[in-house]
Formats: sequence, C-alpha cells, structure tokens
Amino acid sequence: MILYGLKNCDTCRKALKALPNAELVDVSMSSVPEGILDQAMNQFGEKILNTKSTTWRGLDAAERETDPKALLIAHPKLMKRPLIVDGDVLYLGWDKDTQAALLG
Repeated sequence: MILYGLKNCDTCRKALKALPNAELVDVSMSSVPEGILDQAMNQFGEKILNTKSTTWRGLDAAERETDPKALLIAHPKLMKRPLIVDGDVLYLGWDKDTQAALLG
C-alpha cells in the first residue's frame, strides 16, 4: 500500500499511524507516477484538487483555469491528501468511508 501525501500533513500522519504497512511517498520530494495520476483523475475528477490549500489561494485566476493534471504536475501540494493506492484501488482523503474500507 502506498500513501501519496506530505510528511508534515496531519491527515497523512493519521492515515500512516492507522496503516502501519503503508509506505509514504512525499509528493513535495517525488511526484505521483503519471499512470497513478491519470487513474486518480479518471476516478476523482477535479475533486483531487485541494481548493482550500494555501497553494491554491496563491494561484492567480489564469492558473486556476489550467488543466487539473497540469496543475498537479506543476504544484504537487495542490493534491487533496492522502491519495492511497491499495493494489488496483485508489482512495482519496482519510474520511470515514476510506477508513472503513481499509481498516475493516
């Protein structure tokens, strides 16, 4: 299981603590592989963008209109976190539904 997020993100830390076998990939150091990013874009659409983040607020109007995938490649911290890859299944965020699916 791979968890894409940020090592300093409280939500990612909570997920890692609950999922001790998960490996954290810090998106500020290495990007999400393009195949995973494409799959996440197909599954979650624009929900993958964290429009409440300080990174989003720092973008100008023209940048916000850019293709979401291009934005995530240019600004990986814009991704809603965590993006969890469990085999072929993707989960976005650490809400009750994700916790129920992964923790049983």
